[in-house]
Amino acid sequence: ALGQGIDAAVTSLGASDGFLNNAKVTSPLPPALQKVERTLRLLGRGGDAEALKLAMNHAAEAAVAEARPVLRQALKSMTVQDARGILSGGDDAGTQYFQRTTAASLTAKFKPIVVSATEKLQIAALYDQYAGKAAALGLVKDEDARLDDYVTAKALAGLYSVMADEERAIRNDPSGQA
Repeated sequence: ALGQGIDAAVTSLGASDGFLNNAKVTSPLPPALQKVERTLRLLGRGGDAEALKLAMNHAAEAAVAEARPVLRQALKSMTVQDARGILSGGDDAGTQYFQRTTAASLTAKFKPIVVSATEKLQIAALYDQYAGKAAALGLVKDEDARLDDYVTAKALAGLYSVMADEERAIRNDPSGQA
């Protein structure tokens, strides 16, 4: 059942427009850019903001598409104690297990994919430059100061969110999910 949840989450989010077509996990512009998006649109630069949002979500899709082997390895490495905890845990105990065991390795796997996708846009470098200065002044959270870190974190959060939804569906109707 956990393997089925992994496959469903990775397949749906790793598909073309997988993040963009799922309102629950679509990555918005980073908070620092949301504040200036209206001004950019008034100045006729709204296309830059939209291009960045598209690139961010496509980068997340490309990254998530590579998650299956890491998640499958975590599934194979599960101990009896882990399995008991998942069975007796809450609606998303399996997803919490995967977060604990895969977050670091998925971050390392996702980041180069995200970097490659976002560096194609000049605005990504500009964002990093300005957000870095804003973070130093305490105006932007440190984790939002680098676009690549922001997109990687959003990709992981989206993946785990969809996995949790799949897990809940399987727990609520085990025979219907087969």
